[in-house]
Amino acid sequence: MYSLDHLVLGAGSLTLGDALFQLITFLILLYFLRKFAWDKLVGMMKQREDHIANEITAAEQSNVEAKGLVEEQKALLKEARTEAQALVESAKKIAEDQKADIVRAAQEESARLKEAARKEIIQEKEQAVVALREQVASLSVLIASKVIEKELNEKDQQKLIDDYVKQVGEVR
Repeated sequence: MYSLDHLVLGAGSLTLGDALFQLITFLILLYFLRKFAWDKLVGMMKQREDHIANEITAAEQSNVEAKGLVEEQKALLKEARTEAQALVESAKKIAEDQKADIVRAAQEESARLKEAARKEIIQEKEQAVVALREQVASLSVLIASKVIEKELNEKDQQKLIDDYVKQVGEVR
């Protein structure tokens, strides 16, 4: 049978020679590391440290720039809103002015049409009065000529008046 005791750490006995061999081997390894690899390791660690520091600085600077851009965008948005509000107010004022102009023009046109209609009514009334006077005058002349032609008795006089009234009614 095989024993695994020699594979387990601390399972066997450690002699002074083994310990001394291990110490010397470790010191030699440390010497070679120091001689050939230590400066490169320290340089790589320093380079990595500088790289990380630069990345942190760049990230902080980007963060500051981003905050500045956010503030700038907020200011631009506020300005755009203010301009939009001013445009809306301006459009409302223009619309109100146009409305007032349209109402004023409609009122002026209405007044002009009223005045024209009033003048036309007066003119037509005057023409009707003139026409009526002419008809009355012609009927009066007609009646006078008939009266002259014959002497009227009461019955003929009544008939003449009725005919006259009838003619005046037909003219209207």
